[in-house]
Amino acid sequence: MSKSRSKQKTLSQRLHDELAEMINAAEPGDQLPTEPELASQLGVSRATLREAMRTFETQGFLLRRQGVGTFVVRPSQVLETGLEVLESLDTIAARKDMQVSPQQENLERRKATDEECSILALPPGCEVVSISRVINSEERPVAYLVDILPEDLISPEEIDDDFTGSVLDLLIERGRPQLVNSHCEIAAVAADSTISRALQIQRGDAILKFSSRLFSIDGDVIDCTFSYFLPGYFRFHVVRELAS
Repeated sequence: MSKSRSKQKTLSQRLHDELAEMINAAEPGDQLPTEPELASQLGVSRATLREAMRTFETQGFLLRRQGVGTFVVRPSQVLETGLEVLESLDTIAARKDMQVSPQQENLERRKATDEECSILALPPGCEVVSISRVINSEERPVAYLVDILPEDLISPEEIDDDFTGSVLDLLIERGRPQLVNSHCEIAAVAADSTISRALQIQRGDAILKFSSRLFSIDGDVIDCTFSYFLPGYFRFHVVRELAS
């Protein structure tokens, strides 16, 4: 390893350790010094500081409010669950006595994209219903969930004041179409502008993304979902058996 790379690694580790020490010494709700002050105090550039702070932000230890400042937060509740059984985030949280609440919900009826037509087996030009919502925990957004369905699958009457925003729970309670399973891909992705605004993080921050397709008993994809989670507030696991 070159001397410059070794020095950079040492600087990065030192900065991480000093930030961790500062955060651990603070109380939840405490405000950190401004970026210029903190960079000067730690002897690094603002760009280097900002990059280091991203790690703590996505882990749920820092919350940056545009034009206000950076505040220390500390997740007191982490949702830990297995992925073997298909359940809504609301159902999992309720079972584990974790307090979560929808911050905002947006319903849109629009023309399906080519990709959505392909996934949902719809002819070009068809409309879909897009339902997105932000989930809060401890007064901060921790998850952003998007469901995309054929427009005739949910009636306007079902999207009323009693609708919680969970399409899965609505379909399970209704009993039709009969659901059978969900295929899910999990990846770490960089937050785009929409996700960063919804979760109050910086664009490009690493988050956990679940891309799922919900199948009916007839083999049709009836719901295409995209779920984005702040890693610091969620811990998922899978039980795996040894091969025979």
